[in-house]
Amino acid sequence: MNLPAKINILIITLSDRAFRGDYPDLSGPRIKEIIEPYFTSAGWDFNVCLTLIPDDRAELKEILVSAVDKFNIIITTGGTGIGPRDITIETVKPLLTKEIPGIMEFIRMKYGAEKPNALLSRGVAGIIGKSLIYTLPGSLKAVEEYMAEILRTMEHTIYMQYGIDKHEKH
Repeated sequence: MNLPAKINILIITLSDRAFRGDYPDLSGPRIKEIIEPYFTSAGWDFNVCLTLIPDDRAELKEILVSAVDKFNIIITTGGTGIGPRDITIETVKPLLTKEIPGIMEFIRMKYGAEKPNALLSRGVAGIIGKSLIYTLPGSLKAVEEYMAEILRTMEHTIYMQYGIDKHEKH
């Protein structure tokens, strides 16, 4: 199996207030700012799409179900907490064909050791169909922390996703 000619990335911000226009979406664009130089330096052709939706389970599910045929990577931001409108995990988790728990567990433990509130994030990572998906909290600081750790494993994860063996032979 080969890598796709172009890596298509979808970033979904879930925020009732940003969707209403109470304030601008900062976390979705920040993920784009972080991810673009990564893929550029890796020499991969890529495209990034941003979308902003309210904290709406049906709308998120509809987007995800249609996106798995078009996008190689999906990153959500927002809705990973424990509030009544935090619906991202309940929407994403049943759609996963494979969960990748280690990355999110590591991030929670690393940042939770200094900031216990980080332990309240319920973010998940995994595969839905042929798409990698990562669910990030909505704060800019959390986005930067999560993306720093996710990008450390991104290349290897993409190769594994497409069944390409890049392990060193001993």
